[in-house]
Amino acid sequence: MSLTTTSNEFHLPDVGEGLTEAEIVEWKVAPGDVISVNQVLVEIETAKSLVELPSPFAGVVDELLVSVGQTVDVGAPIIRVSGGEIPRTPADDILEAEAEVLSLPHPVADEAGGAVLVGYGTTGGHLSTRRRRPSKGEADARVARVAEEKRRRPTSVPASSAQPVVVKPPIRKLAKDLGVDLAIVEPTGLAGETTRDDVIRHARQASVFHNIETPEWGDERIERIPVKGVRKAIASAMVGSAFTAPHVSLFVDVDATRTMEFVARLKNSAQFAGVKVSPLLIMAKAVIWAVRRNPTVNSEWTDDEIIVRHFVNLGIAAATPRGLIVPNVKEAQGMSLLELAQALEQLTLTARDGKTQPADTSAGTITITNIGVFGMDTGTPILNSGEVAIVALGTIKQKAWVVDGEVRPRMVTTIGASFDHRVVDGDVASRFVADVASVLEEPALLLD
Repeated sequence: MSLTTTSNEFHLPDVGEGLTEAEIVEWKVAPGDVISVNQVLVEIETAKSLVELPSPFAGVVDELLVSVGQTVDVGAPIIRVSGGEIPRTPADDILEAEAEVLSLPHPVADEAGGAVLVGYGTTGGHLSTRRRRPSKGEADARVARVAEEKRRRPTSVPASSAQPVVVKPPIRKLAKDLGVDLAIVEPTGLAGETTRDDVIRHARQASVFHNIETPEWGDERIERIPVKGVRKAIASAMVGSAFTAPHVSLFVDVDATRTMEFVARLKNSAQFAGVKVSPLLIMAKAVIWAVRRNPTVNSEWTDDEIIVRHFVNLGIAAATPRGLIVPNVKEAQGMSLLELAQALEQLTLTARDGKTQPADTSAGTITITNIGVFGMDTGTPILNSGEVAIVALGTIKQKAWVVDGEVRPRMVTTIGASFDHRVVDGDVASRFVADVASVLEEPALLLD
């Protein structure tokens, strides 16, 4: 039997650009736990996101050096692990057997043998749950139970007399993420399948239903919320932007009827099957197109020069349970409409899950904020740090609109945009907004 012979301390790493400190949100291990290389040790909150930190060591947890809720500096030790070869026990057989039954991957190390941290580089698989070595009696019982389960497992799935739920894997995952029971969702697909819109509509209806009741105030008359993490970063960025860059804002109403028709055609096309398509996709493509025609809106101001960027890292302002973040789609200017749709979908799901990494929120060049999802017509957005333009897409709804001298019902939206007036003059800002509006009015321009 091999014994533990070494002790290692794991220091808080810099998982993002310029990270100086982070808050301990949740420990995934406890003293006495046996851990493997790349097993998640702790979840931390930086100024931009939640990040899971995997272990560079295998061994046994000796001590947690910081508490949940504590903010620590980069480089500070946070956990002590006794390393060395770990003796094999019946628990190892249990874990392997259960992994086979449950189809769970085993933790693996990086091929180079070094530690790979979430947020940069490549990662190996890891277990995110705590592993406790059971007693010999528990081990024998669980091994027997796993063996019995494997023996009883059918070789084929019997046909069900109930009507099957037809749904593609990405839609099934979305339903799981949103907590939607697919069995009670009414499908509207042409072949009787459950579509993405069906799932989202049901989730929204359930959300509205749950929010009908107004929650009671707590017993305390005053609640104090510490200003830290994402909220602290948001406050600093907004104050810095509002009182540094002289903002100027423009607004225009747009007949987006053809955009809505175009979105409907994309949803029904085989090419976009299983991919989320919304007016935001057309808006994103419109902004990229307009940037090419008005490149100074894609700039950065410094005291010495204006840096005009000939690429687009398109930021999408996202409201998450942890606050506002602005992840961006890197090199969006080179993406097809389908690739952009897939990138926007992944960005949204990652942000909703609180898994956006610091690198995904850095180096943005221009931002879209979709306030229409909250039913708002327009607003005056504040510039994202390091950018000179931000565009707001308002809600799209039916309104009376004059077409060829006649009043007709049309799908109308309002585009709002703010600019740094040190860089963007009024004529450039106006042409940029007009270009975005022209694409929403006639998406066929995207084919040019």
